[in-house]
Formats: sequence, structure tokens, C-alpha cells
Amino acid sequence: MSNALLTDWDGAFGLPPFAQITDADFAPAFEAALAEGRAAVAAIAGNPEAPDFANTIEALERADRLLDRVAGVFYNLVGADSNPAREALSRDLAPKLSAYSSEITSNKALFARIEALWAQRDALDLSAEQLRVLMLYRRMFQRAGAGLEGADLERMAAVKSRLATLGTAFTQNLLADERDWFMPLDDLAGLPDFVIDTAAAAAKERGLEGHVVTLNRSLIVPFLQYSTRRDLREKAYEAWGARGANGGESDNRAIAAETLALRGERASLLGYENFASYKLETEMAKSPQAVRELLMRVWEPARKTALADAEAMAAMLQADGYAGPLQPWDWRYYAEKRRHALHDFDEAALKPYLSLDAMIAAAFDVAGRLFRLEFTPLDVPLYHADARAWEVTRDGQHIAVFIGDYFARPSKRSGAWMSNFRSQHKLGGTQRPIVVNVCNFAKGDPALLSWDDARTLFHEFGHALHGMLSDVTYGFISGTSVARDFVELPSQLFEHWLEVPEVIETHARHWQTGEVMPEALRDKLKSAATWDQGFATVEFVASALVDLEFHDGAPPADPMQKQAEVLESIGMPPAIRMRHATPHFAHVFAGDGYSSGYYSYMWSEVMDADAFAAFEEAGDAFDPALAAKLEVLLSSGGSQEAEALYTAFRGQMPGVEALLKGRGLVEA
Repeated sequence: MSNALLTDWDGAFGLPPFAQITDADFAPAFEAALAEGRAAVAAIAGNPEAPDFANTIEALERADRLLDRVAGVFYNLVGADSNPAREALSRDLAPKLSAYSSEITSNKALFARIEALWAQRDALDLSAEQLRVLMLYRRMFQRAGAGLEGADLERMAAVKSRLATLGTAFTQNLLADERDWFMPLDDLAGLPDFVIDTAAAAAKERGLEGHVVTLNRSLIVPFLQYSTRRDLREKAYEAWGARGANGGESDNRAIAAETLALRGERASLLGYENFASYKLETEMAKSPQAVRELLMRVWEPARKTALADAEAMAAMLQADGYAGPLQPWDWRYYAEKRRHALHDFDEAALKPYLSLDAMIAAAFDVAGRLFRLEFTPLDVPLYHADARAWEVTRDGQHIAVFIGDYFARPSKRSGAWMSNFRSQHKLGGTQRPIVVNVCNFAKGDPALLSWDDARTLFHEFGHALHGMLSDVTYGFISGTSVARDFVELPSQLFEHWLEVPEVIETHARHWQTGEVMPEALRDKLKSAATWDQGFATVEFVASALVDLEFHDGAPPADPMQKQAEVLESIGMPPAIRMRHATPHFAHVFAGDGYSSGYYSYMWSEVMDADAFAAFEEAGDAFDPALAAKLEVLLSSGGSQEAEALYTAFRGQMPGVEALLKGRGLVEA
């Protein structure tokens, strides 16, 4: 039988033939793709002709196209709809793919061709984009260890292989803990209807009667906000915080320790003082000290605000008859009660106006008004019944396919993300992207979102626009292939349009009556916009600082002890914990994408606050001239340095003041 992954995909828009792909297809498809890639690289390295941009760099761009196609399907499914067969293959593939990557970057003949091109770059008549791509390829090879020799080169390959294996294990352990834990609910006291309905749906999904709480954020957070049962809140919160640290096969603590040690060794082999210095060299921040200065400038006013909030909520706790101190499982409950008392704001009253379909339409509407994009539903087979797709066009021209996969399920890892089944490029013919947003919203009939859920939807759609609007020649710099502390700018900037009055008035309508969200409720939402930002900022910055200190210096033998030391040194409020404790800090340990880089959300927030201020200053959230400049930023991918792209949009780099203002924080 033919392997659907290895045939031409001649269906609508070149979508993967999901209905024809079986799990048994993946292993032989990867074998064929790796063999094809190895043959292509060998031909490039052994080419007797003198190196030029076409026979070296452009040839490398083409070498892995089959592998990119197969991996694009497989790893999207592993994240969004995993099963034992896919998890087993993922474990098997991790060292194989790492070895393949090491073979390429350690190929001396290939690196020599790249170095020769770099040495004569001024005489090659390259375009600005080509020169940028050449520089990035050369830098990638250098940072991967292409200049190493003998035992050091072999050790680098072994280190990277082991890190790939550890990252896969960390992810699968976390998924196992999240999938396996649930708490039956016999007492629904305090829970609004939407939480009760979600808990019933979660029970049904597991073949159970009644109601359960799971570790899905869209269920456990509102449970912690509303349940009057302090003992149940404690049990659920502690399970949420213990992911990856429950002992047994799924415990991630030893994995974290080994990962940090290997990263330190990797940096040392390349001549860097530590892994943070290595990692940040290519980011906007450039150095650990620059990151630390930003985080600490935000930390102090956030901690001051959080401590004042904690004092007020401790009084409420005691008024309820509890003698002990405010605990982490109390925070969301009393913060919600306090918000209701001070702002007369109730999240439950908001949700009927935030149906999932309405918020998708709102995101599409904003994209249409900014970039003239239109979204037409597609009736095509996808990888799961919950996923849906749209064709994205502009003036009748095909731009992309967008896939939305919004509901939580046991086979999906936690969180929300954007990915590609296919990225954009123009080398050898135009290839338009197939972009996917994956979220973990609670199912309902209809699905009603919290304000935080709605922001998440807009956030991930901002990433999707970065991928869909990409307009570069080379896939190496396509879409989100930018500095890590720049990649969150488009996503966080897009969140601002959710709060634009025109958007709320048009789309935030009651799912039953169609009535617009009442002005009084909108006023309450606006007045509570910066509510609990002390807490949110503290839990984020604490995580970012722990990540930084893990990598800026000698790797800690005991990461949990190091985590405790960092939190003590900054005066972590006792009623708040890190947003991501080490054993479930997937941003940092499921791979090295955000290692030494969790700060990047806040670095980007400095820019997104300033960027949206440009639209506010223009007096029009959809100002055509600014939208056109923003599209240039989004469509450019990694073809320029991030700072140059931002400066072209805004005129200069911003300071931290707009961020502090946006979060309602006043510096101490």
C-alpha cells in the first residue's frame, strides 16, 4: 500500500490527506525523508563546482522539504492529538533527528562552502534578504559546533541527542500527569452554571457520571475562583502545582537537572561562560544582565502591589473564620470576591457575551479591517473532529489556510500555541502557509469563554497572522522565524484589539438574545482591566527570573533547591507561587526554545504596549497607514534584525513605562 505521507498532496490547497494517513505511515515516511535529506546534503557538500548561493544555500533550503512536510504533520498531531503509538515514535525519533541535524552542522565540507561564500559575500551581488539568510546559516552552523574538532565535536553531538531525548520525555511526563488526574465533585457550592456545565462535560468525556475537576486551565482556574470548599480548592491546586513532581515514571525533576547540566556543557564546548550568555547572544536582549534589569524593574512595583492585595484578602479569609495565613489556593477565590465587591464585576456575567464563535468572528473582523483578509469556512477532512479550517484570501487571492483547534481533550498537551503544517516561501514557486492555532478551552453548548480565554484566542491568532502574512523568499526566515524576544510582539499586540470598543460592541453579544454587552458591564470590565496585575506579574516574573538564574552561572545540581533560593532572594510573596514550577515548566524544559527566554513575553510586552499606543495616538485603532506599516513588520519574518523592524514601525525602541502603565503598576 502507498504511504500517504510520501505521495503528492493534490487535494484542496495542498492540505495533508489526514483521512488517508495512519500511524503506521510515520516511521517509514521519516526514514525516507531522512534518507532523501542525507543524499541531498551529501550532494551539496560534494559538489565539485565552486560554491555559490544557489548551489549551496538555496540547495540547503530545498534539501529537507520532504522531512519538513512529514514532521509538520507528525509533531502537530503529537501536540494536539497524541496517543501511545505517536508518543513511542516521538521518543524514538528524538535522538535520530538530533543525530541528523548534527551530521549536517558537523559536515566540514559543507561548512567550508558556507565560509567561502561569507568570505566573498561582497562580490556575490546578493540581495539584502539573501545576505541575511547567508549570515543566519553561517551563524547557525557556528553555534551548533561546526568549528569543533575531534572529541569535542563528538561530545557536542551526544549532548544534543540526549537533550532531545530529555525534552521529549519531559513533555510526555507532563501530558501523562495532566491526562491522568481528576477530582470527582460531590459539592458544587459556589460554582456558577458555566463551571458546573464544564465539570459535567469533563466527567462525560472520561466516561464518568456527575462532575469532575481536571488540570485543564479553563476548568481549574474558575473552580479555584468560585468554589467555597477550601479543602477542595487546596486539593485541586496542589495537584495542579505538582505536575511533573509526583514521583514514579512521570517525575521531571531529574530530567530538569540533567538538562541544565547538559546545556551548561554545550555552552562551555562553544566557549561561552554559561548557557544564558550563549542563548541570549542572538536575541534582542543580548545579555543576561539586560534581562535581569528589565525583570527587576517590573518586579518591585508588582511585588508591592501584590503584598497590599494579599493583606486585604487575608482579612477576608479571617472574616470567613479561618485563622491561618492566606494560601495560594485562596488567592483566586478571594481576588474574585474582592473584584466583585470593589468593581461589582462578575466573570460569570461576562461569559454569555463571549461565545467561542463570536470571538473567532471578532478576531477575523479585526484582521479584515487591518489587513483586508477574508475568512471562508472549508469543508475538508482534518486530523480531529474538533478542528475546523478556513481559507484566507485578500482581494480574491489565496493567502493561507487557517486551522483552529480550540477544545481541551486528554490527548492534547496543555496550553495554547500556534504552529504550521506548512510555512510560506517563494523559492522554486510560491508556497502559501497552512497555519494552526491550538487552544484548550472548555467544551460547552455553546462554548463560552472567560475574558482570559478570549485574550488567549486573540494572542494565538496574532501569532497566526505572523505566519499567514509572511512574504519572504526563503523558508529559513519565514513567519515566526525571528528572535525569541520578538516573536511574542505580534501575538501580544493583537490582544489589544479585543478591548477596542467597536470590536466589543460588534461581537460581544449575548449568545441567546443577541443583545450587545451592556454598557454598564463594559464599564465594569474596563475599570477592572488591571485587576490583580500584582499577582499576575509576580507569578510571571518569578518564573522568568528562575529560568534566567538556572542558566546564568554554573548549572545547579538540584534545580528545586535553586528555585527555592531564587524565590527567597527576591522576596516571593508566600501566597503566590511561580506560574510554572520547574517540574512542569515546559517552556524551558520541553525543548530549549524558551530556555533563558521566558522573559521574552515581557520584553515583547514593552514593545506591544508602545506599538498599540501608536494607534491610540492616531485616534483610530484601524488607522490604514499604521496597519500598512504593521503588515510590513509581520510579513518580513526574520529578513531583518528585530530592532530594525520595530524601529521602522515606531521610529524608536520603547522604554518600560508603557508596560507599567498598562498593567496598572506604579513604581515604588
